[in-house]
Amino acid sequence: MPYISTMVTDLEYNPEHFPTVVVNDGSVENLEQAKQFVANNVDALKKELGSTGAILFRGFPITDAESYDAFFSSFGYPNFTYKESLSNAVRINHTEYVFTANEAPKDVEIYLHNEMAQTPIYPNIISLFCEAAADQGGATVVCRSDNMYTELMKNAPEMTEKLEKVGVKYTTVMPYDDSPESGQGRSWRGTLGVETKEQAEEKLSSLGYSWVWNDDQSLAAQTGALPAIKTLEGGRKVFFNQIIAAYMGWKGVRENPSVALCFGDGSDFTKDYLDEIVAASRKLSYDIEWQDGDVAIVDNHLAMHGRMPYSGDRKRKVLVVLGR
Repeated sequence: MPYISTMVTDLEYNPEHFPTVVVNDGSVENLEQAKQFVANNVDALKKELGSTGAILFRGFPITDAESYDAFFSSFGYPNFTYKESLSNAVRINHTEYVFTANEAPKDVEIYLHNEMAQTPIYPNIISLFCEAAADQGGATVVCRSDNMYTELMKNAPEMTEKLEKVGVKYTTVMPYDDSPESGQGRSWRGTLGVETKEQAEEKLSSLGYSWVWNDDQSLAAQTGALPAIKTLEGGRKVFFNQIIAAYMGWKGVRENPSVALCFGDGSDFTKDYLDEIVAASRKLSYDIEWQDGDVAIVDNHLAMHGRMPYSGDRKRKVLVVLGR
């Protein structure tokens, strides 16, 4: 259950609460006061984030990309730009650091994932800002990654222990040109930050990938073995990966998981185990029903996130900043 606080001094640092909701009690009236609020309480807020994994700020005077950029910057996290990432979702920048959430069509569900965990390069912090909530639907779903590990060890210990030991490999197909209608539509040139096939191969090789060029000039690239379960400072183990997103959302993977997923030793996942993972995530998930002006900050190691489909005439607009 979420923990709602109007005063930061009320925070309990209790990991049973998820997410934490900090509500403006009316004393923060403008952007400068919002930035000062964060600066005055940054240590307590970061401690809370490290405990529960996600904080939602509600009722603060954040109205657009610029004020969101300033609010998030008050936390002092070093920025992680989208340009330097290996994510293959199509995004649009609004400021140097603020960009759109995944531009997939509104009827497409974006399944739970730790941000960019399907690559060797990922942020530690992900923040989301709701500039405009959808008429219907469009919640951001969050799920505690440590609770996921505990649930899987209870229900499927052998496979989960294997996953922790050998990790996971992902295979993604990157088109030649951006394809915004797809949740994975960023071109291989944009994803890798290159212009030529030779540059792409050099970049992939340096990161431990293997690859195949397809006849349509798309690129199929497989990672080396990446961690799927991590041990954080203090001993908390977390389910940290993109297995659910790949299985449920990537083209053709539900029908044949091996096209995109395998254990780090090359062996196949069983559908039974993948279904067990999905069932655990549904049991443990919480929907953030957005209101205009909401800002969420998520510890990328402690919590997965996703997006529900939405409808209505109003265009949902959720922006993102990443931090190291």
